[in-house]
Amino acid sequence: MKPRVYIETSIPSYYHEIRDDPESVAKRLWTREWWEEHSYRFELLTAPPVLDELEQGDYPTKEKTLQFVEALPLLPVNEEVIDIVQEYIQHHLMPNDPAGDALHLALASYYSCQFLLTWNCRHLANANKFEHIRHINTLLGLPVPILTTPFQLMQEDIDDEDRSDS
Repeated sequence: MKPRVYIETSIPSYYHEIRDDPESVAKRLWTREWWEEHSYRFELLTAPPVLDELEQGDYPTKEKTLQFVEALPLLPVNEEVIDIVQEYIQHHLMPNDPAGDALHLALASYYSCQFLLTWNCRHLANANKFEHIRHINTLLGLPVPILTTPFQLMQEDIDDEDRSDS
């Protein structure tokens, strides 16, 4: 069975990013490399909140970005997930936005995704927050997904290749 990866909004956004500042270019390249060369190893999942976030605003790559995720299976938002979101907010784990980062983490946790793939390093893929996330998920009886970026998730392959060259 392939490990499950929850695809958060920033992944399709950076796959189709057109800004040319160095950080945006790097994230676009790493996202595309992961998607094109590594994603086959995983079961990719997303959820309606990702589609909702991608629908917002008017940006030049909107249609391509939405098409990018339309074939992915959607994890439903149910009452249990909403309750988890409220616990995250109550424990100051995530910002007080029930439709934001807390919802993505709740979905990935509730549906036992091994990874939550994101470029949101402020509230999700943040090593300084991980212990708090682990603590709250443990209290709630939930698994703890690895919160990671595409660059970090393909790092294992790079490390394996380096070892085989020795």
